[in-house]
Amino acid sequence: MSEGRVALVTGAGRGIGRAVAQRLSRQGLRVALVARTDEELAETAAGCAGPAVCVKADVTDPDQIESAYAVAERAWGPVEVLVAGAGAGHSARLERTTDADWQRMLDLNLTAPFRCIRRAVPAMRAAGWGRVVVIASTAARVGEPYIAAYAASKHGVLGLVRSAAAELAATGVTVNAVCPGYVDTSMTDATVDTIASSTGRSPEEARRLLERKQPIGRLIRPDEVADAVWFCISSDAVSGQAINVDGGAVQ
Repeated sequence: MSEGRVALVTGAGRGIGRAVAQRLSRQGLRVALVARTDEELAETAAGCAGPAVCVKADVTDPDQIESAYAVAERAWGPVEVLVAGAGAGHSARLERTTDADWQRMLDLNLTAPFRCIRRAVPAMRAAGWGRVVVIASTAARVGEPYIAAYAASKHGVLGLVRSAAAELAATGVTVNAVCPGYVDTSMTDATVDTIASSTGRSPEEARRLLERKQPIGRLIRPDEVADAVWFCISSDAVSGQAINVDGGAVQ
C-alpha cells in the first residue's frame, strides 16, 4: 500500500507535475513539492488534499536537490516515492542547436533525474520498498525533426530508467517512465508559439497540428498522465517500462 508514504515530486509547480502531486495527495501520500517558483508551488499546495511541503529549488543544482530531500526527510522521513517531473523542451534545426542548448537539455532532462534517483535509492533499498517514476516523452521512443537535443535527453533518461529497474528488481523498488505525447500545458503552448512564429501559421492552426499528431485528435490532459503515474506507483510487478500516454501515436 502507498497511503501515508512520503513522495517527492519535481516540476510540481504546474502542468503534469502539479497534476501528479495533487493526485498523490488525494491517494493519501505526503508530498514534498519541488519547483522554482514560490507562487506556483503555493497554488499546487492549495490543491493538495493532505500534507504538503513546498521547496523552491532548481534541480539542475545538485546542492538544491540535496536541500529538497533534506526538507522532506525533516518533515516526514525518507522519500519512498520519487516522481521526476521537471523538464523542458527545445526545438531548432541541427545546425542551429548550440552547445548551450544541448547542455541545457541534458542537465535538466537527464542529469537531474539521475541525481534525484541516486539520492533516493539508498533509503528505498534499506526499506525494501520504493517507487520511481520519470516523466519522459514519446520523444524517448522515436525521433522527430528539430528536437535532436530534447530527444537525445529523453532517450537517455529512458536508458537510465531501464538500467535502474534492472539493478533494483530484487529489492522491492520499481522504476518506470511515463511517456506523454503533446499535453495541454504551458510547455505545449510554447511549442505552439514556436511553430506559429517559424511557419507563419496562426496559433490555432499550430495547435491543431499538434492535436492531429495524436490519433484521438486532441491534446492529452495532465490528469491522464497522472493516472499513468499512479498506475506505476500502485503496481508491485510493473518495472522498467515506458508507458505511453499519447492517444495511440506510438505503438
